[in-house]
Amino acid sequence: MMRARWSASLLVCVVALSVRAEEKKPATPPPAAAGPKATVPVQKDPKRHEGFLPVAKAGNIDLLFLGDSITDGWRSGGKAVWTKAFAPLKAANFGISGDRTEHVLWRCQNGELEGYQAKLTVIMIGTNNRDKAEDVAAGIAAIIKEVEQHQPASKILLLAIFPRGATSKDPLRVKNEDVNKLIAKFDDGKKIKYLDINAKFLAADGTLGKDIMPDLLHPNAKGYQIWADAILPTVQAMLAGK
Repeated sequence: MMRARWSASLLVCVVALSVRAEEKKPATPPPAAAGPKATVPVQKDPKRHEGFLPVAKAGNIDLLFLGDSITDGWRSGGKAVWTKAFAPLKAANFGISGDRTEHVLWRCQNGELEGYQAKLTVIMIGTNNRDKAEDVAAGIAAIIKEVEQHQPASKILLLAIFPRGATSKDPLRVKNEDVNKLIAKFDDGKKIKYLDINAKFLAADGTLGKDIMPDLLHPNAKGYQIWADAILPTVQAMLAGK
């Protein structure tokens, strides 16, 4: 009987010591951060995305545009210009209004780069990001990496983020220019070409006119014509393998 009580007491002591040992163990460290928010894929507008998938699956795409509302606008204010300048080049427009780098990144990883082999991908993204310039540039780099992985034969025309705001002192324009300075370095002289056409939209004093971008952000028909005229020779040359 005494032996049983002694065994029970010993068991209680062992359990108590084990509990205390567990309490003294350091907490499990949190998982390492996945990276800047601008580089972490996020789903947005699933119906728009799903609408692009049959286009991708159908193939016959030589020229692909990726971006946000400014690219999306080729369907509205820029529709006539698109029909004349880019549609004959077997172009597809996968721009979605409001997208940030993380949204385009998610779309690239979820089918929009599958089912065809483009010759050229035009990328212009980042004006909706509110992250610091270095993080936005990292997000753009992540998108380029996805294009290179899923579209290995495609060249990339990386456009500077367009100007916004009335003057060069507009904080958002300043931030975008900081991003542009960073992504300009992505030009490798081979498959990736960086092109800054921003001066085409601006007056000599750097002001942005509402006759080109009525809300000082999105081009109207005149603005889309300027865009097309500024990049079409480069697009044609890159499609031809030059």
